[in-house]
Amino acid sequence: MTFDQITWLPLCAGLTAVGIALSYLAFRRRGVTAGLRATAWSLLPLAAYLTGIHRTLWNIGSSLVGFVTGLVLSPVVWAGVALAGLSALLFFVSGALRGRALSRARTAGTAQPGASGASGSSGGAAGRPGRPEKGDKPVKPAAAKPVEQSTGNAAADDFSDIEAILKRRGIS
Repeated sequence: MTFDQITWLPLCAGLTAVGIALSYLAFRRRGVTAGLRATAWSLLPLAAYLTGIHRTLWNIGSSLVGFVTGLVLSPVVWAGVALAGLSALLFFVSGALRGRALSRARTAGTAQPGASGASGSSGGAAGRPGRPEKGDKPVKPAAAKPVEQSTGNAAADDFSDIEAILKRRGIS
């Protein structure tokens, strides 16, 4: 159905008349505020016809319907949606892998204080343990714990190691 095939005046006037009738019911049941609001909504179809904006609203509505039906029924569009989804998934996976690599590099850097990291400098004092580069803070070696000989405290030692790690990370 095209725009010219519809008789717009009876349609807009009919919608306004039905809206006014429902506005009266809203006024009686819910009060003045609801009745006035419903009356305001009811006058919009007739106002759209009298100002000529109904043609623009028709064009917008038909364009939206055409877009949605073209989106739903087109395999080419669905292929584009699938590629966009794959792209988003790859972004998230690469971010997660990057985060893991950075955390592994940090833990490897703290486990081996003398090893050269990802700074890219070769030779010099960077490769020698015990001699930090200029501006670097010296890393203190972890204090060695005495090994207990009793087997009854083995479980307690495991938990004390975990507690020490948590305290170093600032977790109590």
